[in-house]
Amino acid sequence: MITFIASIILLVLGYIFYGKFVENIFKPDPNRATPAYTHADGVDFVPMNSNRNSLIQVLNIAGVGPIFGPILGALYGPVAFLWIVIGAIFAGAVHDYLTGMISMRYGGAHLPALASLFLGKYFSHVVNFFTVLLLLLVGTVFISAPASMIDDLIGKDLNMFTLIVIAIFIYYIVATILPIDKIIGKIYPVLGLLLLLSAVGVSIGMFLYGNPIPELTLTNLHPKDIPYYPVIFLTISCGALSGFHATQSPIIARTIRNEKDGRKIFYGMMIVEGVIAMVWAAAAMSLMSGEGLSALLASEGLPGVVHKIATVFLGTIGGTIAILGVIVLPITSGDTSFRAARMIIADYLKIDQKSLKNRFMIAIPLFVIAFILTKIDFQLLWRYFSWANQSIAAIALWIGTVYLHQRKTLYIIALVPAFFITSVLGSFLFYDPTIGFGLDIVTSDIVGIVIATLITILFFAVIKNNKELPKSE
Repeated sequence: MITFIASIILLVLGYIFYGKFVENIFKPDPNRATPAYTHADGVDFVPMNSNRNSLIQVLNIAGVGPIFGPILGALYGPVAFLWIVIGAIFAGAVHDYLTGMISMRYGGAHLPALASLFLGKYFSHVVNFFTVLLLLLVGTVFISAPASMIDDLIGKDLNMFTLIVIAIFIYYIVATILPIDKIIGKIYPVLGLLLLLSAVGVSIGMFLYGNPIPELTLTNLHPKDIPYYPVIFLTISCGALSGFHATQSPIIARTIRNEKDGRKIFYGMMIVEGVIAMVWAAAAMSLMSGEGLSALLASEGLPGVVHKIATVFLGTIGGTIAILGVIVLPITSGDTSFRAARMIIADYLKIDQKSLKNRFMIAIPLFVIAFILTKIDFQLLWRYFSWANQSIAAIALWIGTVYLHQRKTLYIIALVPAFFITSVLGSFLFYDPTIGFGLDIVTSDIVGIVIATLITILFFAVIKNNKELPKSE
């Protein structure tokens, strides 16, 4: 377990040292009034302490991504650990921190509004579409996934599955409409602890079970020989780098009391998610080899694999508790997905959200569309979600790059991951036969790098003529 333990240590050291480095570059101001006070409305702008915000943030961003993605990534073997560690420290946590902090500086603005400020108002329309689409896909995925896991626990029954879906929908409507401190602010800290305990439980179970975790090798062990680059960077997104987080961080940016809390809440909780991803990837590798895991995924699906991992390592009772912790993840990310979608549409259309009627006016159509999307095959939904998710991550990182460049500080911390994930997106789009063009991998990789290079050149050309930082609040 040397690779696994070393990876966890590196993630912690990344928070301590690189997280502090990133914070020093941004320069948070502890004396600056935050949107929680300057925009207080009792609905979305509500001051909460850093511990509560941290637990809410980790639940908001986690979903099933840092569990489902790493289990699929485990098919590649221990080389998957590299992306989780490097991605979380140098890309994902930087992405989350910059998005949350820049949002805080601009009144709790969501990603489309930030895109309008830093990338141009015309591009913001595209970002609005992509962001709402992603949130709808996330919300839909996070209805189907927990419903399937609950159904597995109580015995598969189609009627019961339908009732579970309806119950989750009702909860989502209530959580989306009510002020953030009424449900989310009260129950999320408790659920956050349950989530962390389930990850700790699986970790202890791996040690007690005694089945070794494969040590690091750079060989791609995927049984279907699917290329590591670019596919794994979309397979493992939550837990390494995820654009979904850019839609969630502004929610917490509206409730933070002090800018100095940002490193703990944004950078730190991304590292926590990286640790969760490491645990589930390691557990999958420890339980069975690539061929065995591939066969189990084909027969039982991702919820079935989660159930098997939990019950093997923790027994029936402990495994059930761990599964409940996993079920919490998608439900508590699904409700904030719809909440974020409501906020973004309201900001875009300038619809005041103090009125309950106005909140319902936006939320109900979102839930109708999501219900229709639940009829689509889960694997296809996940594929589209993955690509849209990393597209948002690229946009958020380019926004961070512009912000840091215009502040005349070390913008390379955002530029490098922005370039990288842009090349990945280009390569995947041309390689993948389901949502892309199905070209060979070498051609696709070259096209991806060319696209990222052209966008970088365009970036420098644009900012050369736009050196002035938009005025913050």
